[in-house]
Amino acid sequence: MHLMPGSPAFQTRLGALPITTYEAGETVLSAGTRTGQLLILKTGKVSIVKENVEITKVSEPGAVFGELAALLNKPHAADVCALETSQFHVAKATAFIGDDPAALLYIASSLARRLDSANQALIELKRQVQSGEPRNEIGQTIKKMEALLTPATASLVYAGYPYDPYA
Repeated sequence: MHLMPGSPAFQTRLGALPITTYEAGETVLSAGTRTGQLLILKTGKVSIVKENVEITKVSEPGAVFGELAALLNKPHAADVCALETSQFHVAKATAFIGDDPAALLYIASSLARRLDSANQALIELKRQVQSGEPRNEIGQTIKKMEALLTPATASLVYAGYPYDPYA
């Protein structure tokens, strides 16, 4: 299928986007704000924080930030803070998603993969609770779920390199 995220057309579109750089300690996105932008990690590492709790750290090139706010027409749900110098491709969300089927497929695929992985972790969590597993094991599964629901697993294919969130 020519609309796959790793396609040359998608890579060309991604490469044509402007790049923005954030230094360590800078806020990339703030919870409660509306930027109307999609940020696609090119290089670097960020922390995702919600209600003063760090959910995960993301360093996978191709991870998308701002997609839920754009698709649901809501403010950003979490803070994204640069942990080191980080570069992002920046796209106007409505134009990128609305005008480019490959971009829409990329975002839809990443969200679908995150949801599928989180569903599997939820099944595991329910089994652990029902069988009386120790709290530390249940806690590990909850941390796994948190990580699965963040953009860390968004990078399905970026610059030709497949990303497997199960690896």
